[in-house]
Amino acid sequence: MRALRTALRATLLAAGLGGCREGVLAAAGPIGDAENQILWETFGAMLLVVVPVILMILAFAWWFRASNPRATYRPDWSYSGKVEFSIWIVPLLLILFLATLAWSGSHDLDPYRPLPSDRKPVRVEVVSLDWKWLFLYPDYGVASINELAVPVGTPVDFRLTSGTVMNSFFVPQLGSQIYTMAGMQTRLSLQADQPGAYRGLSAQFSGDGFSDMGFTVRAVDAAGFAGWIAAAKASPGHLDNAAYDRLAATHAAAAPTRFGAVDPGLFDHAVAAATASAHRPMSATNGVMCAPRRTQGTL
Repeated sequence: MRALRTALRATLLAAGLGGCREGVLAAAGPIGDAENQILWETFGAMLLVVVPVILMILAFAWWFRASNPRATYRPDWSYSGKVEFSIWIVPLLLILFLATLAWSGSHDLDPYRPLPSDRKPVRVEVVSLDWKWLFLYPDYGVASINELAVPVGTPVDFRLTSGTVMNSFFVPQLGSQIYTMAGMQTRLSLQADQPGAYRGLSAQFSGDGFSDMGFTVRAVDAAGFAGWIAAAKASPGHLDNAAYDRLAATHAAAAPTRFGAVDPGLFDHAVAAATASAHRPMSATNGVMCAPRRTQGTL
């Protein structure tokens, strides 16, 4: 009875999750769709093992019950060619299937691989900071904090780094997560096929402000994206190297902010600044090798 109540509670909780539309199962782009397909194919392969095993357990328990006179008692039985064949061939086929799936998926979903499209990709440079995300649009000369606008149906080529500790850039509905590391660059190609506002987050614990590292991805049509860029250009903020250094030194969460002017090469400055910081002696940082504690207030 206790197990039944537990199972009932779990079923009711799982049913309630049907309203959650922000996770990886609610894919809104080609990468997310491909990853969902791999997930379900892997799940199906596991069911090919789990379901027959459960059915055999039930069948054996029923057939070899004490009240069944037709069940043959064979204490000296030790070998069956059919059984040996089955218990070896099925796992081998599953391993071959999963290996093929992993191999093809690893190449097809390579984050450095550009997405096929007849549209010119939008370039976005990403810098993870304590505890916020900085997005640079080098082709438009604007930037934003914790707000990312992308045109629907157009690939977005990300170039990512960290101005502080290691982090992880992740938009669950669009697909792959990828790490950001100080003094290094990673790349990622994503695309939103449906308009909407998608939640982005950090998937890597990075300090006591880690939970504040959320951002919004606004997928809009071409006119909406042009309007967002125009609104960003009209913003009064100017992000130059000195302003970036002050931003990186402020270890606090930040509200969504836009900058109407950005110095060229700011992303390279962020990489170089993090590289120089990483090569300072321990005495220069008081021995601190992780993200500083949160400061009071927000930007």
